[in-house]
Amino acid sequence: MIKKLALIIGFIICLSSCGKDYVYRIEGELSNLEDQTVYAVFEKDNYKVVDTVVCTKPGQFQIDQNEAGFHCVTIFFADKEHWVTAYLEPGETVKITGDANSPLLLQVKGGRTNDKLTAFKKKIAPLLTELTNLSNSLNSKDLNDTIEETDIAARLANVNMQLSEEAIRYVKENPDEEVSVVLIQSFFSDPDDTRKIDELLALLNPRLKDFYLVKELEQYSARAKRTALGAEAPDFSVRNIYGNTVSLDSFPQKYLLLTFTAPWCDMCQTEDLYLDKVAMKYPKDQLDILLVSLDDNPDNVRDVLKKDSIAWNLVTDSAGQAAMLIDLYNVSVLPRCFLIDEDHKILMKTENGIEIKQTLENLFED
Repeated sequence: MIKKLALIIGFIICLSSCGKDYVYRIEGELSNLEDQTVYAVFEKDNYKVVDTVVCTKPGQFQIDQNEAGFHCVTIFFADKEHWVTAYLEPGETVKITGDANSPLLLQVKGGRTNDKLTAFKKKIAPLLTELTNLSNSLNSKDLNDTIEETDIAARLANVNMQLSEEAIRYVKENPDEEVSVVLIQSFFSDPDDTRKIDELLALLNPRLKDFYLVKELEQYSARAKRTALGAEAPDFSVRNIYGNTVSLDSFPQKYLLLTFTAPWCDMCQTEDLYLDKVAMKYPKDQLDILLVSLDDNPDNVRDVLKKDSIAWNLVTDSAGQAAMLIDLYNVSVLPRCFLIDEDHKILMKTENGIEIKQTLENLFED
């Protein structure tokens, strides 16, 4: 019976697509769009297709995708600073409308998930509007003083909390809806704490277990737990810029500060992270530092290091090593530092140089 039903549904889809030269169509009509180039990223499993389109009229575009099997498409605009995601159904035309300056309030219609998600966003539109206004104010250079900035940050945190509460309420009331999974991903994807993801996924109807986003969130949670505080640090084997093999066993009976950086990241500089002071203050038989840099030119890095008085142990992205380690350690921001103890347990993860300094002082100077 199930097989027969699947054949009937497939036949209906084929009929609905008959005469169309596309599987998915995305139509956009955005006001206040200054840059008329938009980018579409179609995704399925571990595969992505990127399409670039220039608006035919100000703010108007159409994107057709002939390949089947995609789950969603993310449209990037405003010089890729803003984006909106649409969930795809074969034969459905997705229409995206609204103000390009307020991406959170854009209307996405076409298909069950998009329509229900848009209805939810309409319900919480006042909160989304306030979130947009507060975020713009916080990023503005017109703030008068730190008191005003602190006040806006507090109000922003309150709005985010209210939005999270609305999302939780929707999930609890609609545990059989795919939109609930979208909301879990949108509001609770914290790489350092997946407790809320785990809690809400447990509430979902079992029929959603094969929905691709459920699988992605389960994998996301598993990756986060891999580098949770107290977890055993994932082992690795890479070569540093001098050709030497480096693994966790390369640092026996000592603490390791594993630091992920990038040459284009201003906050990633060793002096901003207090790494220069750390390297000079603590002997290597007590604490060692391994830098992992997203830089694919080790020769240039060597030239820079020759001018540094500290002999840094550094792994670059040659042969994709840094990218592999970033995935292994679930790094979502740069810089990111992990303090690993003598038993290879993760004691700290942070991107704050002051926290590194204070943690090491408490550890070694008490």
